[in-house]
Formats: sequence, C-alpha cells, structure tokens
Amino acid sequence: MPLDEVIQKVRLYNPNADLDLLHRAYEFASDAHCKQKRHSGDDYISHPVAVARILAELEMDQETIAAALLHDVVEDVGMELCAIRCEFGDEVALLVDGVTKLHRLAFRTKEEQQAENMRKMLLAMAKDIRVVLIKLADRLHNLRTLNYHTENKQKEIARETLEIFAPLAHRLGIYHLKWELEDEAFRYLEPEKYHDLARQLQQTREVRERYIYAAMRILDEKLGAMGIEADIQGRAKHLYSIYGKMIKQQKDLSEIYDAMGVRIIVNSVKDCYATLGAVHNEWKPIPGRFKDFIAMPKSNMYQSLHTTVIGPEGKLLEIQIRTWEMHRTGEYGIAAHWRYKTGSLRGDKQFDEKLAWLRQMLDWQKELREPREFMETLKIDLFEDVVFVFTPRGDVMELPAGSVPLDFAYRIHTDIGHRCIGAKVNGKLVPLDYRLRNGDIIEIVKSKHPSPSRDWLSVVKTSQAKTKIRNWFKKEQRDENIARGRETLEREARKLGVDFELLRGEKMQELGRRYSYQSIDDLFAAVGLGVIAAHGLVARLRDQVKVPTLPEIVPDRKNWSKSTKGIMVKDVGGVLVRLAHCCNPVPGDLIVGYITRGRGVSVHRGDCRNITAWIVREKERLVEVMWDQNFDDSFQIRLEISGMDRHGLLLDVMNCLTEMKISANWVKARGNKQKGAIVELTVEIRNLEQLKYLSQRINRVKDVFEVRRLL
Repeated sequence: MPLDEVIQKVRLYNPNADLDLLHRAYEFASDAHCKQKRHSGDDYISHPVAVARILAELEMDQETIAAALLHDVVEDVGMELCAIRCEFGDEVALLVDGVTKLHRLAFRTKEEQQAENMRKMLLAMAKDIRVVLIKLADRLHNLRTLNYHTENKQKEIARETLEIFAPLAHRLGIYHLKWELEDEAFRYLEPEKYHDLARQLQQTREVRERYIYAAMRILDEKLGAMGIEADIQGRAKHLYSIYGKMIKQQKDLSEIYDAMGVRIIVNSVKDCYATLGAVHNEWKPIPGRFKDFIAMPKSNMYQSLHTTVIGPEGKLLEIQIRTWEMHRTGEYGIAAHWRYKTGSLRGDKQFDEKLAWLRQMLDWQKELREPREFMETLKIDLFEDVVFVFTPRGDVMELPAGSVPLDFAYRIHTDIGHRCIGAKVNGKLVPLDYRLRNGDIIEIVKSKHPSPSRDWLSVVKTSQAKTKIRNWFKKEQRDENIARGRETLEREARKLGVDFELLRGEKMQELGRRYSYQSIDDLFAAVGLGVIAAHGLVARLRDQVKVPTLPEIVPDRKNWSKSTKGIMVKDVGGVLVRLAHCCNPVPGDLIVGYITRGRGVSVHRGDCRNITAWIVREKERLVEVMWDQNFDDSFQIRLEISGMDRHGLLLDVMNCLTEMKISANWVKARGNKQKGAIVELTVEIRNLEQLKYLSQRINRVKDVFEVRRLL
C-alpha cells in the first residue's frame, strides 16, 4: 500500500497521531482520482502520497498530511469543498482550499490568473502557514517528475520555481526544500550549464573531499583539546548556489574555493563562540566575511556563525558554527517550530512575530491591482539578499539589499517617508539614493509638510515604499482620475451602444468587486489611471446583462460631408480635410475645424493653442467636425518622455512600442547625467485609449519620470 511509508514516518515522530484520519483521506483521494493518470503513466494517487511523504519528512501534523493527500481533489476532479469539510472538518478543508487554484473564474490573461492564484495563496498563508508548506511539497514533487512534460512547460515551471517558490522556502527558512527546488529548476532551465557544472564537480570531488577532510581533522583535534563536544561535517554547496556565485563573481569553477565548506554543530551558544575563537586562532579570518546570525537572526529564524578563513594549503575555507537546535531550524525553518504539534497555539505571540514579514508584505500589496506590478513586487519582497541597519535608538531593521534611506523612512512610518528631505548615515549627510550597508545607523531629516517626488519611484527598492509613494499621487489625483475614468467609460459605452445608467448601477458595482474595488468611484479612478481597460470593462458589463441599447448616433448625411481621413464636416461638402500637425489629434480627442485660405479644413484638438487664438480673431472660420466611428486607421502624435540618463533607457522605451506593435516615425534623444534624459517620439496611434495604454506602459519602464503628449 503506497501510504505505508508515510504512516511509518508519522508514527516515529508522533505516536499519538490519528492514523485513521490519514487512511480515510487516502481512500477518499484514491476514489476521486481513480480514473486519472500522471504524465508518467502512474496512477494519479501516487502524487498526493508523494507530497504527504515530503511533509512527513518535515514532521508535520496529521491535518496537514491529510490535506496533502486531498489537495488536488477540488482542483483536478471538481469535488466540492463542502464534501471535504463534511468528511474531514473545517481545518483540513481550509488547507485544501488554500492550495486550490482559481481555475473556474474567467481571467483576461494568463498573467492575471497567475497573479490572482498567488494572491489567494498568500492570503491563505496569512491565515494558516501550513498552506504554503503543502504548496512547496507539491511543487517539489512536480519538479522531480518534470521530465514527462514538454520542454516549454518544463522551463515555465522551472522559472516560476526560481522566481517565487524557492525564495518563499528561503523566507520560511526551509532550506531542506529550498536547495532541491533550486537545483531541480536549474536542471530544466539551463540543462547544458547544469550538466556541465555537475560533471566538473564530479571530476574535482576527490581533491575537494581530501582538503575538507584535512581541515575537519585539525578542527576535531583543536576542539577536543578544549573539551568542546562537536559534530564536524563537510558541507557541499548545491549546484545552483555554486552557479550563482560563478555568475555574480564572474569566475569559473576552478576559482570558486568554497564549493565545499565545514559545518560545526555544538551543544550551546557559549560553545559556538568558543569554537569561533578556536577557528580564528588556527587560521587567519578574511576581513568582512564574518557574520553573526546568532546575535542578529535572519527574519526566517535562521541562526548561525559564518566565517571564511585562509585554511590549509592557503585556500579559502567557509565555516558555519551552530547549536543542534539552530541546525534543525536551519534545515526545516518554520516547520521546526510547528505550533500544532503540541496542541493549538493560535495565540502564540512569539510565533506570530516570526511571520510578521508575511502580513507586512500583504499590507504593502493591497493596492496593487495590476497583475504584472503585483508579480514584480512579490519577487522583490521574496528576494533573499538583505541588509541589517539600525535606528538611532539601536533597533535592528531588515531591508532588501540595495535599499536606500527612503525605504528605511517608509518602513518606519508612511508620514516619515512622505516628509523625508534627507538622511544621515553614521552621523553624515548622504543623498537619498545612497545604498545602505550592513550596520549603518540611519537618521531621517524631515520637513514640516509632506512632499513626495515622482523621481523617488526610480530610487526606492522596496515595494512598500513604491506603493506608498504611488498611493500619495493616486490620492492627490483621485478626483481627476475619477472624472477621466467616467468620461472614458461613457465614450466606450456610446461606441458599444450601452446605456450610461448601467455604469452607475448594481451590475457595475458587482463588476467592480470582482476587481477588488469597493465603490464605483474607485473603479472609475482605476480606469482613469489606466489600470483597467475601459473597453474590456464595458464589454463585460454588456455581456453580463441584457443591455438596453441606445439608438445609433448617425449624423444627418444632408448636413455632414462624407468621411475624409476619418473626419466628417458639418454644412461644408467637397472640401479638402487634413489633420493639423501642430496638435496631431487622434480619435477620442475633442476636435474643431478651421477653414484655411486655399488648403481646405484644418482639424485641431480643442485645446490647441491656435484654436484658442482663432476663437478670438476669426471665429467665423471655425466649423463643426466629428470623428467617423467606422474609420480604422492610424494617426501620428508626438510624445516627450523624461527620465534618468542611463544606458539602455531608449532601448527599453522602444521595446514598449515593439510589444504593442506601434510604429515610430521619428525619434530624438538627448540628455546628460545632471539634467536627465529627454526622448521625443512621433508614433502612429489608432485612438486615445491606445495612447493611454502606451503611456502607462512606458511609465512602468525603470527610471522613466514622466510621459507627456506634445501639442
């Protein structure tokens, strides 16, 4: 019976476990999946059992293992969650629901589906961290059997693992899973590099093992003479870790001296520091390579002493020193401190503090509606490199590597970030883009009034700071965005023949809630900001209800000329029509016609400076014009993009045009390091909505400050 091995493992660490629960969960899942096969040809039930086995190795509680056995019955079989709840209780049902993807909802893009699935999992994590432990075990077994999938699917799953799941395992301190997730993903994402590195390591393995054994023998004699009881182990670095170091340091394998290291496990913290002293007495330490994670544990609870020394034969040797308890935490992370093993500890304040980063991350991302922005900031929040800095009072604060004083200010409080005008690091004034280093003491210089700058968005590192800066400008421009969004939606409603009143009705509110907006004004503001496409929103509204259509607006052909270049002129026929180059109007713009001397009717935007002048001097030459809604062609407009002067900025902007399949007829770029860069473009746009999407896309390019349409 496939479940036997899982049962044996559970019995070893939890003799009082309810094994009947596990047997019932197995039978339930086996019946549900009886007609399904894996890509390998194995019975599908082999996958849930393998996931349960991985969790049993982490010594998880019986409810988690039962949920692992059942984790695919809702998603892949279509079983109702209420059936799980009825049979196995609320706790198991909550865990199964947390790992179930949102397949039944309609998503506009695959990217949106991925973002919403990830958001759902994170919210479930905040309620019960066991959800992500099941998800990590599920991903690990899928990677172990990934060879049965297509190459494209292999790379897609491997890339998502390296970007999301391996960093998530790191943040939870589950290195036991992290290393294998990384190595398996590396094997499919870069197969040639993986196998080449594995071959090189195998060839040099004997030499490295001999060197490590010599170092271990010296340490054993030294610590034995001091009366310190220690377990000394050789520690081989994992392939992906070595590959990352080779890329980062731009070295080949022969230049990586710490591909293997030594781990010393002792009985007490006192012995840790005594062992460190013995190591440094025996071999010379490398300055700047000592880290004390016992005094300052990582946010994932990891504790250890790390030092790099010039060991035997003058080669670099990396050494880790820790207690047995620290070692277990280092391997199993959050699972090593599992609160459910000894009964419910839902009020355990100390345990909740260890997961504070997760709740902070969710708070920072509440405002991120756009899928790509959500996924990008999630990857930053999960990124493993961090720096430890201090407040003037001596409190330790952890920030992502590359953070600046503004990130520090916003981490303390939103108002301090908004009012930040400078910073002192270690008593000296520094610029706001100064990159913080481990051990820096930071003091924020504040103004009386808040005054964030859009330039800060290209300076800060943390998604928390970026979100709060964006929220400031969203709030400042909210009324403007609401009005713009309402106008855009009404224009789309007119095009699709949808009654305006539906834009303010209950169906619109329901649609807004599906996008996580609580009021119609919030939805209007999102449309005005360009976060949501007006056309798609009105189309969904039309599809949801039997829409009373408005009569089509057709101009009286007796009074309007035939369409020329997408323009119809009132009371003037058979005349040449041209679009003015001074303002380059596009469909969606308010337009006015001007009868020129000998060149027909010149069509201008309503806010064109020339029109403003003619209203005063030559009002009789102005005529009514309108866009022909059936005309489908492109129109030229000019854009000015300002940003930081850096290598590759113009290329990044042009890539936005390429992705949207928009042609550029004229490009000019200028700038310097002090004043920044200015890029001017003449592009072909079909309508005002497409222009808004393009501006929004370019605004997301790194180091872009502003996108402006030129008259």
